[in-house]
Amino acid sequence: MTADVWLPVPADEIEGLPEGFTYLFWDGAPDFPGDPARCVFYGVPYMKGQEIAVRPLPRMTAVRVVQTLTAGIDHVLPALGALPPGVRLCNARGVHEASTAELALTLTLASLRGIPGFVRRQDAGEWRPEFRPALADKSVLIVGYGAIGSAIEDRLAPFECARVARVARSGRATERGPVHPVADLPALLPDADVVILSTPLTDATRGLVGADFLSHMKDGALLVNVARGAVVDTKALLAEVESGRLHAALDVTDPEPLPAGHPLWRAPGTLITPHVGGPTSAFLPRAKRLLSAQLNRFAAQESLENVVATTG
Repeated sequence: MTADVWLPVPADEIEGLPEGFTYLFWDGAPDFPGDPARCVFYGVPYMKGQEIAVRPLPRMTAVRVVQTLTAGIDHVLPALGALPPGVRLCNARGVHEASTAELALTLTLASLRGIPGFVRRQDAGEWRPEFRPALADKSVLIVGYGAIGSAIEDRLAPFECARVARVARSGRATERGPVHPVADLPALLPDADVVILSTPLTDATRGLVGADFLSHMKDGALLVNVARGAVVDTKALLAEVESGRLHAALDVTDPEPLPAGHPLWRAPGTLITPHVGGPTSAFLPRAKRLLSAQLNRFAAQESLENVVATTG
């Protein structure tokens, strides 16, 4: 018998899948598509939440690869202890850069140019021009300079920013300039007009943007979060935006989904979108190409791309 591969996209919609596997479609439905113990390659359902993502894992005794369709793997990582040794966890690097970077720029421009207020006035039929800040001549700090952070800088290039600074877990040199370590944040934050968060959620980044981080941001600065909600201390951020000292544009929140009546919804100078950085028309073609490429590597016993953890 052939081994099973569980895919979050129907196999007949993916070109170039290798032969030799039984492909089963599972997008998080209550019933499993087959016996989890026969699955060797698990494509995690997309945007279905942690509970669904990890539900079959304890029964996947033969699995060798867990492939997410998200850049972050925090929703799967805690369940790896239930898997046998040698299972590779792969993320979706290369799938979300275009969409997420596009949204980061959208949130930045919409917030700076006051688009939410103009939309509300359009609903009320009010014509009220006002002077707004531009992105041109602003200093931007990208916190989390991986594939998404780099893609954000690509899209900032035409906007005549005065400066783009980069921060990652560790410092390094790039063709665009230095990437600073996290330890340099206190020195970099006071010069940034816009701070864009694109870092993964890890033990080191959880709560990174707390009261101390925010206190180093200049008056009137904009915080843009397209990373994970828990990177930001919500209580500390609320104190800053409610005072009017800082502004925020958030695609992710903590808690998430943001409950009705939560004070973030009505916080002044705050723009919120419901975690839509990834799910666009750009997602599915890239996701299908990734699944096909990874399965062909797996079938040929070649090294996989985007391996972020291996069970021991």
